[in-house]
Amino acid sequence: MHIRLALAATLAIFSLSACSSIIEGTSQEITVNTNPAGASCALEREGTVIARVSQTPASATVKKTKHDITIRCTKDGFQEATFLNKSGTAGATVGNILAGGGIGWAIDSASGADNKYDSPVNVTLVPVGATAPAPTSAPAAAPAAPAAK
Repeated sequence: MHIRLALAATLAIFSLSACSSIIEGTSQEITVNTNPAGASCALEREGTVIARVSQTPASATVKKTKHDITIRCTKDGFQEATFLNKSGTAGATVGNILAGGGIGWAIDSASGADNKYDSPVNVTLVPVGATAPAPTSAPAAAPAAPAAK
């Protein structure tokens, strides 16, 4: 009887292993919005383009990893804009570690399922030739009164 109970508990733990793989998956859709809309964006990881969005707003599906993604957007008449989308920890990872221990976490870590990226992402493009607003200065002092003779 004790062997069956131990076997059932072991199977339960292994069935819960890789929870993030099951719940979160190994890929993710990232939605890119730009202001103004209509920009073309490349999603880059470690210097390689992994996905493209031809005209914002739109989404691209990427494989999740521990590496950050740089989103580089261009549009005629605007300066190139970038956004660093940092790889974070997926929500199911903590539960996976508690329920399945190191085995499930190791499986999820190897597959990228324990990572996630921000979505949607909002990128603002600045018109070409536009500069940042000048700092506001204090009002000018009143002219000095003429000296008495």
